[in-house]
Amino acid sequence: MNAPTSTCFSSEKSTAIVQNDLRVLALHWLLESNPSLKAAGVLALRQVWLAGDLCLDRATEAASLNHAEALIPGKPERPELVPPLGVKRRAMHTVEGRAVLIHALTHIEFNAINLALDAIWRFSDMPQEYYSDWLQVAQEEAYHFNLLASHLVSLGYAYGDFPAHNSLWEMVERTQADVLARMALVPRTMEARGLDATPAIRAKLAQAGDQAAAAILDIILRDEIGHVGIGNRWFAYLCQQRQLDPVITYAELATLYRAPKLRAPFNLEARRAAGFSEAELQVLQAP
Repeated sequence: MNAPTSTCFSSEKSTAIVQNDLRVLALHWLLESNPSLKAAGVLALRQVWLAGDLCLDRATEAASLNHAEALIPGKPERPELVPPLGVKRRAMHTVEGRAVLIHALTHIEFNAINLALDAIWRFSDMPQEYYSDWLQVAQEEAYHFNLLASHLVSLGYAYGDFPAHNSLWEMVERTQADVLARMALVPRTMEARGLDATPAIRAKLAQAGDQAAAAILDIILRDEIGHVGIGNRWFAYLCQQRQLDPVITYAELATLYRAPKLRAPFNLEARRAAGFSEAELQVLQAP
């Protein structure tokens, strides 16, 4: 017997399915262009979901709202988006230099909110737990965004003051046709790079005397292990469903979708905590 594709969690059994549907509301906040409103909306959405006051229609396909595709993701006019090499690096011993780095991290978290919302709306017919998992990711990314944006303000700057690159979202766009590719190459590749990079970034900020920023990165690393773990969970689920070997399939997808080559050093402890197998880690470290 197949599981129902539409479930209402409201104790009042509201008939307003469209207005109270998790995936429709995820799309709504994905389209929101104001970063502060987007973050606040996502935080509130998770609370409503946890309270049991939302429905979940797992059957509706994203193609039914193609008219919104050109507006995804909603984003502000600033920051200016430039190629990765166009993002300037400045010395950590200056306030502006630290602000540039914090700004780059803030932009990553803004994109991470969008990718989690897109994972909810984009892909139909996944188990209920998939949508719940990615809503948790969206809420935690919104929390990270708020922490970093507030710290940026404490340094005398604001989100949008510096250019930023969009490589994370570019991979989201490349993988929009296949949830397997999305799980393989966004959380398990692009976000997993953050597990490797965060300890060194934290050390630089702490050495520069920015203990508040270092503490924020401790929170982010803790939560990102869980986010990459969610990607691993659903990648493994999909490989099992499609009777695919995870290691071979990942390599094929990385080539097909032109994923960036991952380079050492690797945070093996964090990657193990996020659910990478020893076989995967061996491949990762192979010359």
